[in-house]
Amino acid sequence: MNNRFNHGIVLLCILFQSCSMCSQHHVNTSVVADSLEEIQAKVNREVWSSLPDVGYPVTPDTIPEQLLERYCYTVSYNANTRQPNWVMWQLTEDHVMPKKDGVWNEYREDEDLPSEIRATLDDYASSGYDRGHMCPGGDCNWDDEGRDETFVLSNMCPQNPNLNRGDWKEIEMACRKWAKQYGNIYIVCGPIFLKSQQHERIGPNQIPVPEAFFKVVLCSESSTPKGIGFICRNTDGNRKKDFYVNSIRQVERVTGYQFFPNLDDSIKNIVYDMVDINIW
Repeated sequence: MNNRFNHGIVLLCILFQSCSMCSQHHVNTSVVADSLEEIQAKVNREVWSSLPDVGYPVTPDTIPEQLLERYCYTVSYNANTRQPNWVMWQLTEDHVMPKKDGVWNEYREDEDLPSEIRATLDDYASSGYDRGHMCPGGDCNWDDEGRDETFVLSNMCPQNPNLNRGDWKEIEMACRKWAKQYGNIYIVCGPIFLKSQQHERIGPNQIPVPEAFFKVVLCSESSTPKGIGFICRNTDGNRKKDFYVNSIRQVERVTGYQFFPNLDDSIKNIVYDMVDINIW
């Protein structure tokens, strides 16, 4: 990350020197200002793409996994289900903002994946299920390209419309509130497939429908670290958020994933068994 940042600084210094030399020839300063903004935005993009200090979830060896690193989030992609195992992102106070006017996004296949292992729009068409975002576009409104990346199908799962537009959305909104309140949180979510159940399937590629979804949230940088987990059945429902609450440790047991592997044990011992949403 430091090399990328230093590279960006060098670019800025070169441009400043060019501006100084060009000013003697009456350069259009508005063009120079635009160029500076573009370069600084590129530098900021490269710096943000670093691995969160808490670490990506550890996925069992028995589960297919391909890591796809986007700008706003990272996906553990499963070629068998054509869905994510999990999606992880970091949400800060500065990144919570409304969608910009004029920004329009389109659902699409993930062309970074071979066609034989990716979901298609036809898989979801007339299925009765929403293309349910794991990392929501609303958490990436701070960067137009980053928000657009949330609309690829590798960030989607078949989700009951009432869950997607109801209780799941309310949990997403709660996360944004917590990011504004505490400054920085880490979020991991994904589908749950029950081994004892024959999955419903949709579309030409016979995409399996998850029986449930999980989400874990960590606030490790406040004076009082906090953690919380949620498990939501992929069905109709209109309940309070505390109905879905589980501890992070409980979600680990259900999913088989190890969350936040780089987190210091002293913080894990505080946050992993928390189940009181009222402290958030």
